Parts: sequence; structure tokens; C-alpha cells
Amino acid sequence: MTDRATPTNLTLGFLTVLTEAGGYLGGYLVTNAWGRPLEFRLTTSVQPNRVQEILYGATLSEYILADLIGKTLIEKTATQPSLIVADTAALLPLRARIDVPVIALPNDKKTHADALSLKHSRAKQPILYPVKFSDDGPRIQQLLDAVDQAVELSEPFTRVREAITEARKMGVTSRAA
Repeated sequence: MTDRATPTNLTLGFLTVLTEAGGYLGGYLVTNAWGRPLEFRLTTSVQPNRVQEILYGATLSEYILADLIGKTLIEKTATQPSLIVADTAALLPLRARIDVPVIALPNDKKTHADALSLKHSRAKQPILYPVKFSDDGPRIQQLLDAVDQAVELSEPFTRVREAITEARKMGVTSRAA
């Protein structure tokens, strides 16, 4: 297997976590370099109880997002991603749990001290990646360069959210977290 990313072997994982009444719901879409879907998964609602809130304290959100939802969805998916794209910087700690670069396209204007920023033509907003994994920068650039020019990285999140809504209407969920 070659280390050079090409459109024929590149896969992108688009990960989002929605917050709902007292819980979290994860959606994960794997696409090829042209943005075509290869696999989709979602979780049932993950609702921490009061004991978990007390015991995990300030680390509860990271535990739920990175360990319970993110890592689990990625591990249960048959298609191995080349790059994980998240829609929130809160998912960047996922990188410490998997051996795949993770980037975030946050919609907020906040400063993220634990993240590095880069610009790329595949994203309208700055792309963030974890400071602890600063060595991922050149690899991320290489992977993004191999993505089809027509793909805008924030677009698949609209499809993920719509698919989650439709799957829930149909009663289709898989327990991944």
C-alpha cells in the first residue's frame, strides 16, 4: 500500500455530534475523495447520569465525544478513513485515541489554544488540528490536496444531519456508544 494519498484510495470520515435533551447523538459518514458516500453510522442517544457527571467532572464531555462516540463509530465502521473531519473543535481530542489525523471545521470564532490552524481551498473556514499532533500538518495538507476540487469539506455535514433526522424518523439506529 502506498503512503501517497490519491483520489482512488483516499477516504474521508465526517464526524458530528449533536446535543439533544440531556444527551449526545453521533453521526459518521465515510466518503471517497469525490464526496460520494461509502458508509454511514449513527449512535443512539448517549445520556450521562448524575454519577458519571460527578466522577468525570470537567472531562465528561471529552470522554463522551472522543471515547464513547467518536472512537466507537470509527472502530465499528468497515471502511478505514484516511482523515477524520469534525465540525467542532471539541472532537480534536479524538486524535489521541486513533491513528488517523483529525481536523475540525468549527463554526465558532473562538480561539482554540490547543489547536493549530491552516487554510486550504477545500474549506471556507480555517481548519484546526491538535497542537499535540503538530507533525500531522504536512500529512493533512497532502490528504486535502488529494480531495477532489469540487468537494467543500463542510458540505457533507449537512448530509450527515439530514441522514440522522431521516434515520430517526424511520427508527433506524445502531448502538455504537
